[in-house]
Amino acid sequence: MRVAIAGAGAVGRSIAGELLENGHEILLIDKAPTAISVERVPLAEWLLADACEITSLDEAALQRCNVVIAATGDDKVNLVVSLLAKTEYGVPRVVARVNNPKNEWLFNEAWGVDVAVSTPRLMSALVEEAVSVGDLVRLLRFSHGDANLVELTLPPEAALAGTRVGDVDWPEDTSLVTIIRGTRVLTPNKEDALEAGDELLFVAAQSREEQLEDLLSVRREEA
Repeated sequence: MRVAIAGAGAVGRSIAGELLENGHEILLIDKAPTAISVERVPLAEWLLADACEITSLDEAALQRCNVVIAATGDDKVNLVVSLLAKTEYGVPRVVARVNNPKNEWLFNEAWGVDVAVSTPRLMSALVEEAVSVGDLVRLLRFSHGDANLVELTLPPEAALAGTRVGDVDWPEDTSLVTIIRGTRVLTPNKEDALEAGDELLFVAAQSREEQLEDLLSVRREEA
């Protein structure tokens, strides 16, 4: 997979390094000469250019990319890069970094963004995830379909502890994608029984989050 990353700062280089280890082809783009540090990510391609300029993106052959990541420290730049990648070059997947949480509402399909990643929001979510049991934590927002990646650790008193996945009446527009149980990562099937302490990851419509949290967190009264 070919991935172009706009922004060769610490964030962009870190992403590039991870993706290179996974066997992907990486192009790093930055307009600042001081940011071009080939020795830090020697296996990546490097381009000294302004990613907001069409001529630069033509030179980068953005139309050949499967993914574009707008990872600069400037939200305005990330929005422009995302919009150009999607509308001018038809890039299938555009991921954008949100630096200021107040701007998060802009990072949507209208600006060509498929996935918006807010570093401050993600860090706070990870802190919540580490200390919360029984509370729904939003980890990531997807622009398409108004869906979020959410997590909940099943508390001991949950009504669904011991219930098989296939027997649960899950809310509409909600999908259980992973169960993390201790050191194991489980792909859920209908025969798996939920256990107290399970970390459950869902892709869910925002309108269903409260319903999902109630379902998983509350022990029903005995009739």
